[in-house]
Amino acid sequence: MNELSTSSIDGGSVYTEPPSAITAEKLSKTYGYVKACDEVDIELFRGEIHGILGENGAGKSTLMKMLIGLVLPDGGGIKVDGKPVTIRDPLDASELGIGMVHQHFSLVEALTVWENVALGDNSKLDRNKTRERVADLSLQYGLDVNPDDRVEDLPVGMRQRVELLKCLRKDPSVLILDEPTSVLTPEESEQLFASLRRVVEEENRAVALVSHRLSEVLQATDRITIMRNGTVIERCWTKDTDAHSLARGMVGRDVDVGFKEVKQSIKDSSKVSSDPSGENVEDSEKKFVLELSNVVTSSSSGVGELDGFSLGIKAGEIFGLAGVEGNGQSALVEVLSGLRTVSSGSVFLQAKEVSHNNFGRLAGNGVAVIPEDRHDSGVVLGMSVAENLLFSNLEEGYKHGLLNKSRRDKRARELIEKFEINCTGPEAPLWSLSGGNQQRVVLARETSDKPVVLIASQPTRGLDVGAIEYMTGQLQELAKSGVGVLLISSELDEIFSLADRIGVIFRGKLAASMNREEVNRESLGLLMGRGEV
Repeated sequence: MNELSTSSIDGGSVYTEPPSAITAEKLSKTYGYVKACDEVDIELFRGEIHGILGENGAGKSTLMKMLIGLVLPDGGGIKVDGKPVTIRDPLDASELGIGMVHQHFSLVEALTVWENVALGDNSKLDRNKTRERVADLSLQYGLDVNPDDRVEDLPVGMRQRVELLKCLRKDPSVLILDEPTSVLTPEESEQLFASLRRVVEEENRAVALVSHRLSEVLQATDRITIMRNGTVIERCWTKDTDAHSLARGMVGRDVDVGFKEVKQSIKDSSKVSSDPSGENVEDSEKKFVLELSNVVTSSSSGVGELDGFSLGIKAGEIFGLAGVEGNGQSALVEVLSGLRTVSSGSVFLQAKEVSHNNFGRLAGNGVAVIPEDRHDSGVVLGMSVAENLLFSNLEEGYKHGLLNKSRRDKRARELIEKFEINCTGPEAPLWSLSGGNQQRVVLARETSDKPVVLIASQPTRGLDVGAIEYMTGQLQELAKSGVGVLLISSELDEIFSLADRIGVIFRGKLAASMNREEVNRESLGLLMGRGEV
């Protein structure tokens, strides 16, 4: 990987750097004994998209928070357009032309889209002008958001777009994007980056892209900075590097980031099955360990519900379910987690129907779940590693209704060793672990007793390349051991790499099901966005 230089000679002409929008000089931040950022230097230039890469805990989030005023540095300085500035809070950052789109939403669900966009605006509120501005920005960036929609009625993907609009409305000269495409289709992601490229080049803005998707960073950026252990370890031109070099720089070792490319298109529409099981005709005689038949769920909002969803999962296979978030994935996981009953339809576990008022038994009878949001429903951050490891198997830590601490900790130590969980021991609070290690705790708890079926919903979201490598390897090993795996993911590379069969969920239905070899990325993207090729 080549280090960046400030100038170079190309074809007889001297290349000079474009104007600097924002510069961080020796920025440092320490939490206790941990140096989150250790004299970090970084420069974002106008007219360029700059990729920021690093493992969880590398310091990139802390760095971005210091640039936006959410965290005050212990040392170092920041310059905007070459002038030293003090950024004490996000308001200071906004006045200096720095905006950030956060990965986690900060929306008021009871308000409309335009009302959320207007929040924090110090000027006199003009309803019509604000609505028009939101509509114009939505059209300009291809975001397709109705200003009058109430946020509580929007699926997750649309809420992400509202966060983008909130930031873009203030016309920032420096735009920081934290995982902006996590809930977008490939087509929508390409459209977003095309729009950003226009803005960067035509309006001379600077963009920092924080992403764990190496392919995305390689496609969208001009330069890349890699952080590790709170320091910048490499800088490079995007055109001079590749995914393997970036992964090695992030982790400090060679990492398997190769994904199997599936180049075949759907040649015969008859192969795209609409059978209730989701199974191709030639495989229809094979038995399933988990079946859903015409399952319907309902809620007051009516958004993101299942509407006649049917699917079958076989022992020893990985079924990849792709789709834009908000099309029923969350409802599906809640049904299979035993957290929700269905309005109609049937669920079969090992050919035995589970009654509508008894879905809670699914977890106790061989269905394991890795939830979409580990912090929301996967772990309790304030409890210890040992406590989190035994939530689904309390008999391991209790005897005659009383806590047996030595027995609990013994089991916890076994799982910590087996799943290589990096922590100080069973009593370590879960919040002290990295995101990757927190996910290992969930994986260990859910799979240690070998389930019949594993529901893995967005299992690699927010993980770095090293943690992704471990997680995907574990899913493959579980399938090899005979576990039926339902992989629900918005990561198409992940779907293509792991799945034996691929389906698409669209508006609460299984829009299509096919063998991996029968579909390419473009066709899958169309199915995700439209429900048809």
